[in-house]
Amino acid sequence: MKISTRGRYALRVMIDLAEHNDGGFIPLKDVAERQNISKKYLESIMLDLSKAELVDGRHGKGGGYKLNRPADGYTVFDILRITEGDLAPVACLEENAAVCGRAAECKTLPLWTEFYRLTREYFNGVKLSDIINYKK
Repeated sequence: MKISTRGRYALRVMIDLAEHNDGGFIPLKDVAERQNISKKYLESIMLDLSKAELVDGRHGKGGGYKLNRPADGYTVFDILRITEGDLAPVACLEENAAVCGRAAECKTLPLWTEFYRLTREYFNGVKLSDIINYKK
């Protein structure tokens, strides 16, 4: 499994919004500058995060983005699921996937099922606030 640039940037943006949270909206240009990420690219990520109601956005003077709940109210899985999909390692485990005709005799399905369970469990166990508080 490889997390895309989009997923990694989404995490960086959410961390930035949490670290600079003063209750107001944070201009996207400020986040883009601090994170050294193209503002245009961040706009598309923020659109997804906003549609998923992870952030609130406001246009115009005094606008920008802010988290709509405290940092400990977000998991890494919440954020990555928006940008990466459901993180299933194989197509047959994806949400709403058609039943695989080989599932009954597939020798690798238990391996992928356990990997997927561990991935979801791990990412659901790490909150945005945990990342902010990681020690280097």
